[in-house]
Amino acid sequence: MAVLNASGQHRPTIVVPTYNEAENVGPMVEALLALDLHEQSVLIVDDASPDGTGRIADQLADQYPSRVHVLHRLGQRGLGRAYVDGFRWALDHGAEAVVQMDCDFSHAPRDVLRLVAPLSEYHVVIGSRYVEGGEVAEDWRLGREVLSWWANLYTRLILRCPVRDITGGFRAWRRDALEGIDLSAIGSQGYIFQVEMAYVASRLGYRMVEVPIYFADRQLGASKMSMQVKLEAALGVWRIWSRHRHLRPGDRASV
Repeated sequence: MAVLNASGQHRPTIVVPTYNEAENVGPMVEALLALDLHEQSVLIVDDASPDGTGRIADQLADQYPSRVHVLHRLGQRGLGRAYVDGFRWALDHGAEAVVQMDCDFSHAPRDVLRLVAPLSEYHVVIGSRYVEGGEVAEDWRLGREVLSWWANLYTRLILRCPVRDITGGFRAWRRDALEGIDLSAIGSQGYIFQVEMAYVASRLGYRMVEVPIYFADRQLGASKMSMQVKLEAALGVWRIWSRHRHLRPGDRASV
């Protein structure tokens, strides 16, 4: 099966979920299309944003008809389901690799190049704040930095998963890895989706590597990370463990 090689000579689809990102979606798409990749495309998955994000995304798709696509979701919504729907769309449309990232520029578009390069050797590449060379914004408050560090440690101890930045959402997937994961069994809706996907990939024996990234504060718009979301994520780790702890490499979905 063709996969993305180290020089980036296959077709990655970059999946970007949006909700009220009208100020960011245009600059993000322009930055991603400007990367020195081969035939990359961008899929905007919009959850009926009331601020007009979906309309702007449609305009970008009209401007770049073969490179920008929009998936409008009107039913069950949430970050996890947006990614699952985006992954399925990308696979159905022939993507050989899939990158997932935020639209608020907390993930630097230039780091996409760093993520896709190792896909010739690894099934999953995780952009990590917590490996050597990884950084967070200088203006992160101490409390936020400690909370993020503790959330990753807490999650890794429960799940016994080797991924150091298991809560991070900047990742690249080979096609065969996403095809081998039963996406219908992924039940998380919010940010805990990132934990569930990493844990399932680890249990299924996929080769994973973390590469350092710089994680910035969002440039424009409001954060969607509330205290309720954080508490739900803490409880969700136990549900993920219960649901997937019996998985083995032999349980990979057949294509």
